[in-house]
Amino acid sequence: MARLMLVEDDERLADLTAEYLAAHGHEVAVEHRGDRAVGRILAEKPDLVILDIMLPGEDGMSVCRRVRNDYGGVILMLTARGEDIDQVLGLELGADDYVAKPVSPRVLAARIKALLRRGGPSAPDDVIEAGSLRIDRAARAVTIDGAPMEMTSAEFDLLWALASKPGKPVSREELLRDLRGIDWDGVDRSIDVRVSQVRRKLAKDPRHADRIKTVRGVGYQFVPAG
Repeated sequence: MARLMLVEDDERLADLTAEYLAAHGHEVAVEHRGDRAVGRILAEKPDLVILDIMLPGEDGMSVCRRVRNDYGGVILMLTARGEDIDQVLGLELGADDYVAKPVSPRVLAARIKALLRRGGPSAPDDVIEAGSLRIDRAARAVTIDGAPMEMTSAEFDLLWALASKPGKPVSREELLRDLRGIDWDGVDRSIDVRVSQVRRKLAKDPRHADRIKTVRGVGYQFVPAG
């Protein structure tokens, strides 16, 4: 059982969704206003937040931005269908994934299950070291010279997916399938946005600025040696 928080202003839709997720073993808290959601997320620390964009009081993008630095759980954004700018902006603000509305409760439950599975326990020897960079899958932590590097759950998953195949080009199709459980349609930009985010964080230390290379026509590659 996971503790979820659903932030959705449509009360009827929120009730139906919460009932479905509760029937599948989750504990679900519901909030209808964005301005109240910030305090509740930080105080209650749910395992996963389902966050709609269009909310009274404060929109979902603002809520995501305000809680991201202090909330280590998963944020799943609900975006309007076809609004690519919402999806990209949500990822840039720290959301871990998104689904387009309207979405069936069954699909939403499957996406939640996949996101929560990523954070499950790992073998204690799941550690990758590249110079001073250390990626610990069990602790879901990244450090440089022992100093922690702040990363969202989705950023960590992307870095691990690339670093676990050092020197091997990994396609967008493979990354999208492994990280989000969906096939690449040739348009989805979520992987590129995530790579850009991870690169910016690694680049804060010049020794790791070029860890992730773009392989033209293929995808991305983790470079193990400096």
